[in-house]
Amino acid sequence: MPSEEFVRGMLYLSLTIVGVPGNTAVILAFLLLLHQESRLLPADAIVLHLASVNLLVVGVRCLLETLASFRVASIFGDIGCKAVIFVYRTSRALSIWLTFVLSAYQCLSIAPPGSRWASARALMARYLGIVFLFLWLLNTCMSSAAILFSFGRQNNSSSTDHGINVEFCYVNFPSKLSKQANGAGQVTRDVVPMALMTLASLIILVFLYKHSQQVKGLRSSGGGGGGGGAEQRAAKAVVALVTLYVVLYGVDNGLWVYTLTVKKTMNSSLISDLRIFFSSLYAALSPVVIIASNRKVNGRLRCVAQEKPVQVKATTLSTV
Repeated sequence: MPSEEFVRGMLYLSLTIVGVPGNTAVILAFLLLLHQESRLLPADAIVLHLASVNLLVVGVRCLLETLASFRVASIFGDIGCKAVIFVYRTSRALSIWLTFVLSAYQCLSIAPPGSRWASARALMARYLGIVFLFLWLLNTCMSSAAILFSFGRQNNSSSTDHGINVEFCYVNFPSKLSKQANGAGQVTRDVVPMALMTLASLIILVFLYKHSQQVKGLRSSGGGGGGGGAEQRAAKAVVALVTLYVVLYGVDNGLWVYTLTVKKTMNSSLISDLRIFFSSLYAALSPVVIIASNRKVNGRLRCVAQEKPVQVKATTLSTV
């Protein structure tokens, strides 16, 4: 096996090892919460949906890329390329938009009761299912080019000036205009939620700063004062997720713009590999942030971890 393929396989393997168990754990924690309480708060439903989409990103792209890099399985024919690239692009875009929805909801959650923003939060929570459906339809339609222009390597040996090498697949656009139009559509789809979630995070940071100043004032005057609460912790977690997103997807989109400006991108898959790695890195690392910052998640996971030794001990005693 060439060293380049080995390094590539190890990088995707590391994302798979972190991302699949991490997102699965977050999903399991919220399913346990749903079973115990028979409902999920809107913010929890958004995080559950985000973890499910991120699991799809890591499972479909990173796991299959790992298997192909180590030549364990060969699934990248014409149909395989179309399916993998379509599902990856759709789930990747959904991950971006759901992060924005989470940041927007959390921004509305810190609004004072009775305000118009609080009413907007209630309206958003009521129609959250419709929001999910709209995002699925939007991003599915915008990823349809992957079905039309993706091909397996064996059927696409000739290089073109309007194609993109994705190592095991080629994405061949019929013209320069179609390539640039598709690229511009993807960049716009990413930049719009990026700008909006950054604005929402700045609002949250301003609120947290003002709140901390108020708490300091109360303490200095001898009035006591609590530190934060659940909404404060949730707001900080959302800001951490958005920061992680902006950094990683900012690099991803920068590489994508570079790909669109280079005349020939079929000779090497290096740029495409870097793009996929950085965008998948968010899907792999975001559950770590969620588990570390969400008490509901780590509380349920801690309970599950504690139940197993108890069950093992009980089984051992019963056999004595």
